[in-house]
Amino acid sequence: MYIPHSEEETQRLLKRLGLENLEELFSHIDPSLLSKPELPEPKSEEELRRYFKDLSKKNIPLISFAGFGSYDRIIPSVIWQVLNRGEFLTAYTPYQPEVSQGTLQALFEYQTLICELTGMEVANASMYDGASALAEALLMARAIRGKGKRVVLSEGVNPLYRRVANTYLRGYMDEIEICSLTHEGYTDLERLEGLIKDGETHALAVQYPNFMGFVEPLGEMVSLSKRYEVPIVVVADPIALAILKPPGEFGVDIVVGEGQQMGVPMNFGGPYAGFFAVRSEHLRRMPGRLVGMAEDIEGKRAFTLMLQTREQHIRRERATSNICTNQNLIALANLLYMVLLGKEGMREVARQSLSKALYLKRRLLEIGFEEVYNGKHLWEFPLRHERAEELYQRALRAGFLAGVPLEGFGYHKTILFAITEKRTKEEMDSLVDAIRAV
Repeated sequence: MYIPHSEEETQRLLKRLGLENLEELFSHIDPSLLSKPELPEPKSEEELRRYFKDLSKKNIPLISFAGFGSYDRIIPSVIWQVLNRGEFLTAYTPYQPEVSQGTLQALFEYQTLICELTGMEVANASMYDGASALAEALLMARAIRGKGKRVVLSEGVNPLYRRVANTYLRGYMDEIEICSLTHEGYTDLERLEGLIKDGETHALAVQYPNFMGFVEPLGEMVSLSKRYEVPIVVVADPIALAILKPPGEFGVDIVVGEGQQMGVPMNFGGPYAGFFAVRSEHLRRMPGRLVGMAEDIEGKRAFTLMLQTREQHIRRERATSNICTNQNLIALANLLYMVLLGKEGMREVARQSLSKALYLKRRLLEIGFEEVYNGKHLWEFPLRHERAEELYQRALRAGFLAGVPLEGFGYHKTILFAITEKRTKEEMDSLVDAIRAV
């Protein structure tokens, strides 16, 4: 680690601040949050390289059967070969209309394919991630509705996304209601109607399929939202949209989601890219940036940023949102993934994931796991077991990330499994054998 300040400079700065030592500088922080690692003696560059190489050998490569918003899928090698080119890797998100035409054209094509995937009419150039895309969509729905102090979120919306939404909405003092799931794993439509029929709800959000993997009855939900004039936001799985009817065909107002599954490694949770698509009538309330195609003074095709409703442009304090950038590189990875696989390729990814999920689920039920819900799901599903934590830890020691334990989210003795096209029959059988050994 390179420390730019000498000891003499550090002491001079502390004296200026009226402090005795560095520990006092952090005294306002809860001591339980501060770590005091035992660092080795100073080493040369080569010694450090060897040290970290030896340290890395302690990492256990885990075979992932976990999802919950981040998935271990096959990534065509050409995607990152292209993105590692300097033109893409070093380019920051476009702030001005005159930036690289290549960058703007790629984002324009990304927007086009997101519209095709979701069945919507307009998409922006990406958001920070799926969770912030949902939160921004709820604020947009709030502006569309123009009245009401309640937001209704389905229990089927990823709990981590719900937490981000809570943070965004805190300043508005909105009431947030959670609509429970039925024994089938779907949003309870009767309770949903009871929550939105009094005219005080300005936004409804559901996930398709929901975070438990079950395919929500989106048509019936949209009918309810239209009856009571409540804008509906759908958090969609992009791979699932290859085989499910797109939300746009149901008449939803806003579709958002996470693009990580399309060509992006799990990366310990980021950077990712959220997608955001709307019906054209809501275009001017959409956050973020939009790339459009026009003509230059010579009549040639030109791509440019359009409808710049962000705070540092013409709208300023009347901006639709505070978001002022997009995930350029990750959005390009999504574009390349969709182009390389095409419709049939993405359908095949979805089909293989579902087929393998059904196989693993059957094997796990045979060794004592029980279903939590009895509805129809895709490649993600929750199972319950009296010794869930013990089995999870046993699988971990055997080299498997056996789903996501949901104890901390209110689902006792439950593990959420996710299977992608990347998992093999041998890996699934080995996971079952490791658990059965307990």
